[in-house]
Amino acid sequence: MNVLICGLGYAGTRFLKAFSNMNKDIVGARKINFAYVNRNPKRRDIQYFKEVDAAIEQFEPHIIVISVNDEFHMDIIKKLEGYKGFVICEKPLANTNDDLELLEAKLKSVSGFCLNLIERYSDATIVLKKFVEEHNLQLIRANFYWGKNRMNDYRPTVGVISEIIHPLDLIQWICASNTDLELKSIQGTRSDFSVSGSDVLDSAAVTACLGKAAITGYSSFVNIVRKREVDLVFASPQNRLIFANMVFDTPVWDVDHLRIWERTPFGEQVIMDMKTNIDDSKPELKTIRKLVRLVNDVGGYVVNGAAPSQPFASLQTALKLQKLLNTIERDAQTIGPINYVVGSQREIYNDENDWERLG
Repeated sequence: MNVLICGLGYAGTRFLKAFSNMNKDIVGARKINFAYVNRNPKRRDIQYFKEVDAAIEQFEPHIIVISVNDEFHMDIIKKLEGYKGFVICEKPLANTNDDLELLEAKLKSVSGFCLNLIERYSDATIVLKKFVEEHNLQLIRANFYWGKNRMNDYRPTVGVISEIIHPLDLIQWICASNTDLELKSIQGTRSDFSVSGSDVLDSAAVTACLGKAAITGYSSFVNIVRKREVDLVFASPQNRLIFANMVFDTPVWDVDHLRIWERTPFGEQVIMDMKTNIDDSKPELKTIRKLVRLVNDVGGYVVNGAAPSQPFASLQTALKLQKLLNTIERDAQTIGPINYVVGSQREIYNDENDWERLG
């Protein structure tokens, strides 16, 4: 199985590690061959290409991973016209100014597509989605807080839309996957937090509707500490209020927590309280445990036509989410720009071991 990684930076290296740690039962005796496209060569042990066209022609990849910086996704996608393999794309799908109709047309020949919405592969997400479906719960209200500190990070970014995509997707995916979320109001802050410019949207607060449910939330790339949390209130068929709280990657990466409960005249009744168990005997899986689940699903689909453990975040899903993100970027009522560059020049942080910032 040939895997081509377009962009061997932080995200691309994570995919390389994840594919290297795939479940061996999926590929059997097949060898996984890697190649990568990058502006400049970074590793000598993997085949290097400067251009995507040459890589597709010579390497013949079964899977292409788009892990370049988000603003360059379209540059890669434009070169995939006629490609018949499977595409995994880092989120978000595109830049807010990209032509989505052209993007969709360039990918029309692919055999499969998956946007990397990694929290779909969390045990907390999987268990809660199943619980909601099995108990026929109806969402009444959801609120999220999703942020981290990316000030003066060395990587270009399209801004907070790359972060807010996670909770917006999770709420829809868990509670009403066939219902479109409708944004009602958007407020934001622009700043020079990023090397991408002096007025990048760094934070956004939104209100929205998902069917009859009310959605509120805040996401930021200038949060002082990492915080990824979603609160939900459901109505049961027995006319009871059911509460759920999901916390991701806290206190460290891969540790996720789900709590489901209801209130009674006798106090709180806990229905479920679970936390991700981590096998510390495999340090090579640090921070990529959920990503390994995704690539296992993709590998099984490509090699054996096996159904994934859960449906892939399809191209149509990615396009719908991108349109929401475009609306947030375009319609946000903002203050700023705020100046975080307080010295004579910007400080650039390039610490590949700082998991708080890199995720």
